[in-house]
Amino acid sequence: MEMDKLGVVTTFVHNIVVYNIPLLYGTVGEILVEKSGSLNLGVEGIMAVGAIFGYIVGCYANSLAVGILVAFLAGALCGLLFAALTVSLQANQNITGLTLTTFGLGVYFFVGNGVKAISWPAMNDYANIKNGFADIPIPFLSQLPLVGKGLFTHNLLVYLAVVIAIVMWWYLRGTRTGLRLRAVGENPGAADSVGINIKRYKYIHICLGCGIMGIGGYYMGLNMSGSFSSSCWINGYGWIAVALVIFANWNPVMAILGTFVFGFFNTLRVSGSSLAAAFPDSLGWLAAVPSQLYQALPFIITAIVLVATSIRKREGSGLPAALGLNYFREER
Repeated sequence: MEMDKLGVVTTFVHNIVVYNIPLLYGTVGEILVEKSGSLNLGVEGIMAVGAIFGYIVGCYANSLAVGILVAFLAGALCGLLFAALTVSLQANQNITGLTLTTFGLGVYFFVGNGVKAISWPAMNDYANIKNGFADIPIPFLSQLPLVGKGLFTHNLLVYLAVVIAIVMWWYLRGTRTGLRLRAVGENPGAADSVGINIKRYKYIHICLGCGIMGIGGYYMGLNMSGSFSSSCWINGYGWIAVALVIFANWNPVMAILGTFVFGFFNTLRVSGSSLAAAFPDSLGWLAAVPSQLYQALPFIITAIVLVATSIRKREGSGLPAALGLNYFREER
């Protein structure tokens, strides 16, 4: 029987979105944080905290909405800790972010192993969670050939991520509060001189951005059917999200494209053999690529993006001028 080549390509496109949409949550959340002038390298840990608390509480409540809310609040609390240390106490942002990653992963395994020792909630036992995470086809668009199932037949959290990215783009570009936030990230001294409360803007947007990251972690837990093991659900996605911020030029809408591009290489690890079997003449070489290279490929691409960006300064860069610099009001 001849292999359904169209079906293989459709499945590949679908998997790009399914497996990589957490990158969009992490990237958009980090963009919002960085637009306030704060550099948070704790994305990995924040996503892990949002994942474990969102999944456990969501299952016990048997509610996807509760899980999303708890994941957001857990991430926001991590953001509050980061803001307290870096905005109020003026701690080094790089060190604080790295510490937050270690702290978040520690919380993930501490809470997860503790709950598992008593009774781990299996996702399939909670109908509202399982059904809430099921695919929802978008009328008409889901019927389009190739891209219909690949792009327009997904679960609620996929659509939510895209909506959040678009809303954040509009917020940063088209609202007075968003423009003030960008001013805080560009020149906090000038923003302070015209009456903008720097601390308030930083606190609010750091917490909001970290809350979005937490939802991305929750998605990863659900996408792995809540199977808890010795490896973290996040699996390096937080670090890739930090690089995607640069790739997207601090633009939430461009982060959608960036997620798809990075997701393409990341999904080859899962679908490479299927593509090779469906198109042996043109893609047969994919079957000969070692699985270890597929696993490393997203991080190799991440490193290339970081190196290329540091060498070539682009005109019209969205990089906030005061990113990573603590603001001392007395020195303005």
